[in-house]
Amino acid sequence: MTAPTKQHLIDPEICIRCHTCEMTCNLGAITHDDNNVVVDAAKCEFCLDCIPVCPTGSIDEWRVVAQPHSLEEQFGWDELPAPEQVAAGGETATEIEAYDEAMAVLLEEAHKGGGGKPVAPASAAKPAINLYNAGRPAEATVQGSFRLSGEDSDTDLRHIILNFAALPFPVLEGQSIGIITPGTDENGKPHLPRLYSVSSPRDGERPNFNNLSLTVKREPYGVCSNFLCDLKKGDRVQVTGPFGATFLMPDDPQARLLMICTGTGSAPFRAFTMRRLRSGGGHSGPMTLFFGARSPDSLPYFGPLRKVPDNVLKKHLVFSRVPATPKEFVQDRMMAERTEVAGFISDPNTHIYICGLRGMEQGVERAFTGIAQGIGIEWLALRTTMREEGRYHVETY
Repeated sequence: MTAPTKQHLIDPEICIRCHTCEMTCNLGAITHDDNNVVVDAAKCEFCLDCIPVCPTGSIDEWRVVAQPHSLEEQFGWDELPAPEQVAAGGETATEIEAYDEAMAVLLEEAHKGGGGKPVAPASAAKPAINLYNAGRPAEATVQGSFRLSGEDSDTDLRHIILNFAALPFPVLEGQSIGIITPGTDENGKPHLPRLYSVSSPRDGERPNFNNLSLTVKREPYGVCSNFLCDLKKGDRVQVTGPFGATFLMPDDPQARLLMICTGTGSAPFRAFTMRRLRSGGGHSGPMTLFFGARSPDSLPYFGPLRKVPDNVLKKHLVFSRVPATPKEFVQDRMMAERTEVAGFISDPNTHIYICGLRGMEQGVERAFTGIAQGIGIEWLALRTTMREEGRYHVETY
């Protein structure tokens, strides 16, 4: 009889197959097939290097098992199996308890800055997950590619519409899809799918059409971003997904939404806003957006955003590189609008969403901490409660 052991797993429902954890693991303990990203129990040393880099918290799953789950088992999962009832006696039980205490300390350190395993909003619709993978991708046709940034801007931002025709591809606001770039990498292997948040609502970019949109910024050395930004109408694209089971919009029309983003992190919030507009708009709970960019001509959807009525979406558009104007970041505007933000965080019907570059998290967390302290609330405790209730969500990259 073997002693129980602790095993590190990845939740396949929450994982968005961004492969960040795999690229971070120096032990080669994280690997993937066409279906799932998994942890090799024989190689994992519980160093936790993969914890803070995961944008969804799917990496944060630990089980006591009689026998470690094999890679083959994990590759076949669509969801995590039920926890085992493992009997442990004497020193074994003590060892597991001691391990859990040590792990709790390490995880607390790794989760600083808004990490942790998220929960979907209680009212959110059940998402479809991983219907198509790299071995059996969906094929979409480009309906259009439109430049969002100013013609004189050195930033190339694109709004790209993909049509799936008769192929089923259900997607919810807040989910992501993978794009497969043709060709191979420097090692002769097929490119890993790159993840992009969907920027259209569940009924399509055009209502009741089987299409969706992406918000893409061309990166100088970005293999997939250049592929996408160069696409023309009629081109075909291989797609995986959809992915993501927690960064979802509540279906409660009275839920209050506080959204904070930078750049293309606005994609899911465009989807949220369009969903509200199509579902009754001004008769719904308030939505507020703090949206940061370098300048107006590099801010996606700047013109259309300004046309959205304030009774549907209150907008704080923040710019850090406007000539003759002091730099301002989203956390600065949050502090300037502390009364409004305080009203959100003190309301149990509020859902908070943060999306964008990973570097924004620290400043946003400082702003929340200061604003909460000003109304007598301990932010870390509130954040934990909100996450457990499915009301606090972070996806940064």
